[in-house]
Amino acid sequence: MSGRTERGAVERRRHRLAFPLAFLALLPTPAFAHASDRGHVLLLPTGYYIAGGALAVAISFLVLALVPPVAFDRFWRKRLPLFSFGDGSRTIISLISFAGFAILIAAGLFGSRDPLSNPLPLVIWTLLWAGFTLLQGVFGNLWAWLNPWYGPYRVAARIVGLRGDETQPSRLPPWLGFWLAFVLFFAFAWFELIDPAPDDPARLACAAGLYWLVTFFAMLAFGYETWSRRGEFLSVFFSIVARFAPFQREQGRLSLAWPGVGLLAAEPLPLSGMAFLLLALSSVSFDGLSKTFFWLGLFGVNPLEFPGRTALIGIGSFGLVLTFILLAAVFALAVFLGGRLAGNARSFADTAGLLVWSIVPIALAYHIAHYVTALLVDGQYALVALSDPFALGWNVFGTANMMVEAGVVAGAQSAWWLWNLQAGVIIAGHVLAVLVAHGFAWRSYGQPSRAALSQLPLTLLMIAYTIFGLWLLATPTAG
Repeated sequence: MSGRTERGAVERRRHRLAFPLAFLALLPTPAFAHASDRGHVLLLPTGYYIAGGALAVAISFLVLALVPPVAFDRFWRKRLPLFSFGDGSRTIISLISFAGFAILIAAGLFGSRDPLSNPLPLVIWTLLWAGFTLLQGVFGNLWAWLNPWYGPYRVAARIVGLRGDETQPSRLPPWLGFWLAFVLFFAFAWFELIDPAPDDPARLACAAGLYWLVTFFAMLAFGYETWSRRGEFLSVFFSIVARFAPFQREQGRLSLAWPGVGLLAAEPLPLSGMAFLLLALSSVSFDGLSKTFFWLGLFGVNPLEFPGRTALIGIGSFGLVLTFILLAAVFALAVFLGGRLAGNARSFADTAGLLVWSIVPIALAYHIAHYVTALLVDGQYALVALSDPFALGWNVFGTANMMVEAGVVAGAQSAWWLWNLQAGVIIAGHVLAVLVAHGFAWRSYGQPSRAALSQLPLTLLMIAYTIFGLWLLATPTAG
């Protein structure tokens, strides 16, 4: 009887909590075009999903430990050649992209003040950051063609008479590595996650316009290739994600391969590159963590009376740094313990520099799972806003009067398929990460037994991160 009484009390507390949550969901709140907040609390049996996800990652490790490395490597590296294409139109495409970017900046300065009516925040936070990352992970490095700097740089280089990057020695000292890109990426993450109004059109237009100018002059000073590979954080991030893509381009020929195979051809990243990649994962992880009842409760914040982003700047900044430090420390510990178990075949720096590439499938999976709801809803707002960028009654693309179907992410049925999609993506990302890590371990050790031993701590870390990621999706959030 006592068990029934306790269960009845729990159910009554759930019902009492459901009513204020439903009421709060109906209240008008500030719009954040890049956010991916959930409008419901999951009542699915998430414990089974979490256990199943952790088991799937563990089983993938055991299977890879038993499969003969040579046979698996031969299967893994198979490619299907498709067709060849050159770079002749790359400058034109980039110039068109630059013209579109200039129009968006103008719209941010002179268009609507509503982030859901102005195309600038919708394009940057939803179409570029949320959506384009997914395209990079599928179709390869499209950013090399679509970025708004390559075309203007080529034109300016011809006018000024700059030599090509291949004949121009790099003026960036080697010790800098990717640290400039890391600092810029951290500033971007802080602006997105911590700044009080990251999607205010005028504020965002000033930040994006200033960044374009600084980047353009840096490319003129240090060379386009040098700055794109080591300084411009979007180019560095998108090129890393593109290595995961099943569509790979080598020497002008496009081929179809297994997802993640491009990562296995990578060389060890330096410390700065490892920091950059780990920041890509930790920042999106903290974005999900920062809105949970658990995180807010640690600092005495009532999640049902969310005080707004301005009041949480200090807490958010601390959390963004702390999440990165903890992830970097745990990753380093897993690599170190793996080396001790198997007997170090390389230096710690080389081993960590290789194995950090296995973070890419996880980071991409978290990115997709985290932003899928924003992409589905705010992507529709973007289509509407792009047809009338200055709120003048235009209908350039015929979508200005399109009805936005926000119900695509609302309701029990949507909760079910969204949860399954997000959970499946996260689990698949971790399984692929285990596979990539094993590929690097085989390259380093040559012996299956030593390779498997070296991956045991890292696999445990990935299992723990799978549980953490699924918990983030299921736990109640505020704001």
